[in-house]
Amino acid sequence: MADGTPDPDGALMRRVKRGDREAFTALVDKYRQPILNLTYRMVGDLSEAEDLAQTTFVQVYRFADRYREDARFSTWLYTIARNLCLNEIRRRQRHPADSLESVRDRDDDRAPQQQADPRSPSPPDELLRTELEGKVQEALDALPPNQKLAVLLCRDGDLSYEDIGKILGCSVSATKSLIHRGRETLKKRLKPYLRTGAWDTPETQ
Repeated sequence: MADGTPDPDGALMRRVKRGDREAFTALVDKYRQPILNLTYRMVGDLSEAEDLAQTTFVQVYRFADRYREDARFSTWLYTIARNLCLNEIRRRQRHPADSLESVRDRDDDRAPQQQADPRSPSPPDELLRTELEGKVQEALDALPPNQKLAVLLCRDGDLSYEDIGKILGCSVSATKSLIHRGRETLKKRLKPYLRTGAWDTPETQ
């Protein structure tokens, strides 16, 4: 890697290039949930998100020889997922009727499930949480795709601004601007809910 820090995922990818399926499985196990979370937030349909996540890993294996070992594996992986999501969004824009049924049937209960927490909220609290998550998703969906992706990667991807910039194909300053504008738009749209303290936008890195 450019900063001299060893990337354990890069070591696994070297093995994948040699046809090591166990190394590939290890990468899938590590990144399956983060990639599914991202694709779901981007397209809003769990079935489609699962297909996009699966296709992401298929491409990782199929095009393993294209991976450059001087780059972080996670950056390359998220770039593949980004391209697939944006292609799907563009397809929907060209054929909006195809996605009307999916949008109509969107159900937060079908969102990627998290591990149960023994401190999980009571039913009324859970109902409020579900409503808020729906409002958050609506606000995210209203953002331009690159802004939305930048905010999601910053919030959920545990990636640096430099990494996010590489995924988006833009400079660090442009990345920070996208994230800032996206967060400001979310805060305005979610202001009534932010007052409740039930949902907080992530702090600036």
